[in-house]
Amino acid sequence: MTDNDAVKVEIDSGIATVVINRPEARNALNRDAFLGLMQAAQSLKENPEVRVAILTGAGDRAFSAGIDLKMVASGGGASVFTGLRPGFDPLFSLKSIFTMYEDLAIPVIGAINGYCLGAAFELSLCLDMRLASDTAIFALPEIQFGVLPDLGSTQRLPRIVPPGYAKELILTGRRIDAAEALRIGLVDHVYPLDQVMPEAKKLAEEIAKLNPSVVQGAKRASNLWMTTPLDTRLRMETDICMASGSGAGFGEQAQQFLKKE
Repeated sequence: MTDNDAVKVEIDSGIATVVINRPEARNALNRDAFLGLMQAAQSLKENPEVRVAILTGAGDRAFSAGIDLKMVASGGGASVFTGLRPGFDPLFSLKSIFTMYEDLAIPVIGAINGYCLGAAFELSLCLDMRLASDTAIFALPEIQFGVLPDLGSTQRLPRIVPPGYAKELILTGRRIDAAEALRIGLVDHVYPLDQVMPEAKKLAEEIAKLNPSVVQGAKRASNLWMTTPLDTRLRMETDICMASGSGAGFGEQAQQFLKKE
């Protein structure tokens, strides 16, 4: 698991809950948080018992307020990169941590409970599903600080919301609330604050009951469109279905379903 307190991981009945655990700082991402996220993703990758994961922030104020600005203002921003993936470009090393969640074989659900800003917004774009509280606030404020949002949002956000909306958020840095995020497709569901984690767990439990090899194959197939031409993706989808055992026993399942109708 993780070797610091900035990120906590709990596993129960095949469901891992990863918590960014700096509530006193609105779960802002400092060096320990990045290291914790990296270690958590690696532990999930290596644990075959985990079937689905939930990523959230501690407390009810924030999923995460993004990069720890107090750390940056004090001149400690460079410390974020220390020890992260030696040999890589420092910025790319941080992007690689986020990509670890996108690349996990298991589905990852975001339970976004409050502020989701900057780097945290970019992290959320790597998740398979995003559930938000009605108190959630989203923004990519980097451009207002004179920098590019550079942890993947310029590439991932236009895959999730219409490109015009994506550019509007990237180029203005403005904030949107949960209702607007739902309207443009940035999040999949919005719940009252006290219900977002129960609903995320309910969804995780539903997925965890299914055949894990088929679920993981379905996730892999669903992600093909991001990097591969359509004709190749369609062929690869077939290969993945065959390899994962998808369809085994489908006739019997169909018969049982029809009997219930």
